[in-house]
Amino acid sequence: MGAAKSVCVYCASSEAVRPAHRRVAADLGRALAAEGWKLVYGGGGIGLMGEVARGALEAGGHVTGVIPHRLAEREVAFDEVTELLRTDTMRERKQLMDDRSDAFVILPGGIGTLEELVEMLTLKQLGYHDRAIVILDSDGYWDHLVAQLRRMVDERLAHPTLDRLWEVTADVPATMAALRDYQPPPPAPFEPVALEAVEGPPRERP
Repeated sequence: MGAAKSVCVYCASSEAVRPAHRRVAADLGRALAAEGWKLVYGGGGIGLMGEVARGALEAGGHVTGVIPHRLAEREVAFDEVTELLRTDTMRERKQLMDDRSDAFVILPGGIGTLEELVEMLTLKQLGYHDRAIVILDSDGYWDHLVAQLRRMVDERLAHPTLDRLWEVTADVPATMAALRDYQPPPPAPFEPVALEAVEGPPRERP
């Protein structure tokens, strides 16, 4: 990636998350700052959002938060970040985060985080971007989701190249390495998945 790039982190605003996930989020924020990369995130001061932002700030990093006016109270907008942008809608929030980011890291989160991940995967599959998408699988949190994505390929409901769209990592050092070493995958042909396009029966799932 190179110096002074921006990394978008999608993650939970819930305060009920386990301490292990909190530590990972804070460590990621510190690691991004140490690398000289800016953090772009959802602008909240609670949950994993707050942890990753504080970690980056404590390490001297630049943090941009993006939060809709409607959620500023619920997610406790974090006014101590370097730059806090307020939007009218969720769509505007996601677009600003997208526009300001060179890569994406997904920490544990709920349905909002899941929606953000799936949107970035879809846009990458359709050729709208070729940026890194790194799923930080803290304590195996995303195991079942990744298995479901791969099952879509096994069931011939998704293109065989689907798993080129993301990389799964187990910890912060591996995540940082994935961001540093990322090379965009070769473009896959965009075509409907047809039975005759795949040789043999569906693959057996492990």
